[in-house]
Amino acid sequence: MTEATVAKQELSAHPLVLVAHKLKVFVEFVGERGAYFILPLILFTMVDVFGRKLTNQTFFGFSVDVQLWLVENVSGMFRSTMLQEMEWHLHTALFSLVLGYGFTRNRHVRVDLIRMHMQTKMQAAIELIGTMFFMIPYTLVVIYFCYVFAYDSFVTNEISASLVGMSHRWVIKSVLGAGLIIALASGIAVWLQCILVVFAPKDMRFALMTLEWPEDMGGGVEGYERMVLADQETDMKKIGRSGKG
Repeated sequence: MTEATVAKQELSAHPLVLVAHKLKVFVEFVGERGAYFILPLILFTMVDVFGRKLTNQTFFGFSVDVQLWLVENVSGMFRSTMLQEMEWHLHTALFSLVLGYGFTRNRHVRVDLIRMHMQTKMQAAIELIGTMFFMIPYTLVVIYFCYVFAYDSFVTNEISASLVGMSHRWVIKSVLGAGLIIALASGIAVWLQCILVVFAPKDMRFALMTLEWPEDMGGGVEGYERMVLADQETDMKKIGRSGKG
């Protein structure tokens, strides 16, 4: 983003800009913390894999069963079934809570061979139609069914189909619904921005989420700053001359 664009952003105090920004802050607040679910997911996966691989193994004449020892001496949570269910619970929480974050940061995969060659206003018009008639309505419908999904689970006190599986299945179903609500907030934020880009004055500037202003087009690729090879080569030469290469 150019310095001129950044300077003009400070002049934009339009109510829709502020609402979109607050929604973006909320979505990213949840997403940044939801990303930490990757840590227990890795841990439980490792424990499950190593526990099964080290079952009935013999070392120096001694029979070793790590998973059985953990179940008997630490917690029943270390049963393979419990670990596997915990893995997909954590994966669901991770995916749900960062779904909206990925949208506001423009990290979702796009296959837009036509859109990428258009000007900013036309791109915004396509994004406006997509969020208004597809993403937001679809997310609302899925939220409704997810509510029914979680409510029925809570009322019936649904548990795992396995006798040694996890209980309180409604908890993870509620987390899925919460993630969809956050994704809806990200969709509304992008939708509000697209309205402004299409209908607001041409000189109005503010930080965009899924688009680039005309003066910034070509400076990024799918939300990432474009790497200029010449600059990278210059930086490497500087590092080499300093004796760090």
